[in-house]
Amino acid sequence: MKIKTLILGSGPNVTDIRNHDVSGYDHIIAINNAWRITEAWTEIIFPYDFPDDRKPVTLTPDQSMITEQDFVSVQNDFGGFVYAGGTMAFTALYWSLGRHQPDEIHILGCDMVYKPTGDTHFYGTGTADPLRDDITLRDLSAKSARFMCLAAMNGCNVFNLSRDASTLVFPRLHHHVQQPKMSELVNRDHVQSITAQENELGYYVESGRYWDIKNQFDPNALERLDHAWAACGAELLAGCNAA
Repeated sequence: MKIKTLILGSGPNVTDIRNHDVSGYDHIIAINNAWRITEAWTEIIFPYDFPDDRKPVTLTPDQSMITEQDFVSVQNDFGGFVYAGGTMAFTALYWSLGRHQPDEIHILGCDMVYKPTGDTHFYGTGTADPLRDDITLRDLSAKSARFMCLAAMNGCNVFNLSRDASTLVFPRLHHHVQQPKMSELVNRDHVQSITAQENELGYYVESGRYWDIKNQFDPNALERLDHAWAACGAELLAGCNAA
């Protein structure tokens, strides 16, 4: 039996999930305010500074709150925040992969593309966290390629349910099309080579609070890693398209 996880962000199109049957998901992870979209969520994941008045007041027996006490160690298992990207969309993805070990992850409301006018979030106008000046977020597409490749290495396919422009490079899900197994297509030697480069750099912050020592990181070295992951992801996507 496949294990499937759904991740919901706060992008305007996250409301599309109300038109989907979510009963087939084993876990539904809501990032920050996205728990308000559906009562079917099983986990809400948020950073240390998420305001208390935005958290759900009551939980059902099937629901839980995921905090940095939970997700930092899981993120560290995949190299840590500096390499993964320090925004909650990526944190939720790595949490899902490490904690639930799913066969498939679907994501919606996390395109991280913000229009200059109009609503930026399903609840109106909010802060575009992924666009802040942060050394780990200079190439969001490359960070998503990294996740996709590492997910494939762990036997997991990842799909974007969005129909809109996206910084995520994940393939879009077409239910009527047989989806190839990314684990059979990913270039494992390429992935291992890049992770070896990450290990050699040693940009690992056990606490997860990389911003406290951000001046210790070489932006050029991180840019080279981003380029490598982008190429690895493009190779995987090409294999998926050809399968």
